[in-house]
Amino acid sequence: MRLGLNLGYFGRAEDAERLELAVAAERAGYSIVWAAEAYGSDAPTVLAWIGARTQRIEVGSAVMQIPARTPAMTAMTAATLDTLTGGRFALGLGVSGPQVSEGWHGVPFAHPLGRTREYVEIVRAALRRERLRYEGRHYQLPLPEGPGQALRLTMAPPRPDLPVYLAAVGPRNLELAGEVADGWLSVFFAPGHADASLAALRAGRERVGRDLDGFDVVASVPLVVGPDWRRCADAVRPHAALYVGGMGSRKQNFYRDMAARMGFEREAEEVQRRYLDRDHAGAMAALPLEFLDAVSLLGPKERITERMTVLAGAGVTTLAVNPLVPDVTQAADTLRIAAEAWDASGVG
Repeated sequence: MRLGLNLGYFGRAEDAERLELAVAAERAGYSIVWAAEAYGSDAPTVLAWIGARTQRIEVGSAVMQIPARTPAMTAMTAATLDTLTGGRFALGLGVSGPQVSEGWHGVPFAHPLGRTREYVEIVRAALRRERLRYEGRHYQLPLPEGPGQALRLTMAPPRPDLPVYLAAVGPRNLELAGEVADGWLSVFFAPGHADASLAALRAGRERVGRDLDGFDVVASVPLVVGPDWRRCADAVRPHAALYVGGMGSRKQNFYRDMAARMGFEREAEEVQRRYLDRDHAGAMAALPLEFLDAVSLLGPKERITERMTVLAGAGVTTLAVNPLVPDVTQAADTLRIAAEAWDASGVG
């Protein structure tokens, strides 16, 4: 199991200092650093900065939003980042959600599975420097009955087969990830509930005559170090309440549904109700301690070491820690402790 860092979103006052965490992670032996985007900072710009400040560590998008870019633009960006970093870029993609897709990008959210499949096929073809001719339900290249030409990428990226990851939550999305991607970007990965997710990934791999050998299962896990794991869990409450309660509408929230599949249906509905009613404190308080512990790394180094062993045993091949701490200095210390726990676990 590799050790990685998830920097999440940017747009706060201490961003310049937070970016230095990527440099600290490289020094500590981390393998990859991921950056995200929603409707604030974009991932490629952040990753370009990190790539310029580092020499070894890989840089990955978790995720670049599918509705934000045409597949050809994503291929151009991926090829450029992989070239500038000397073959260190990992392309993570996701459809986002209906609120962002339709409200921010003006792109319909309908048929996310079909659109994702076609999108990945076009991105891969472009990176292989094929002339883009594609006739799908959602994408046509060139546009029919127009002046467009079937063009190909003018630059030669160092890796035409650079790894493609998909963010997926539901069973059908997981099957698609197993079928068309090289890795899965998970959120709120709980070892005790991983069998169903891995079975869906495995089913997708079997469709193309493959298994999970070599397939990268990436778990992005909140990390809080301290003597009392229960008190550490309180630092995860704002993060978890935002996803379970606020990442979606009352009718459609993939993270609420995921918590429900883990056995927390009543609690997840309460979190969402309170969050959407702007009772954020109540939403955070309604999160069960058992849920927070299941999806996080909490407590002293010895407990974190044990949990890392469990995560590796549950199928995680890249552990991307997300230090939820109030300042950058403490975050750097947390990364160091996590690296020591990873070494002690023997899972690397």
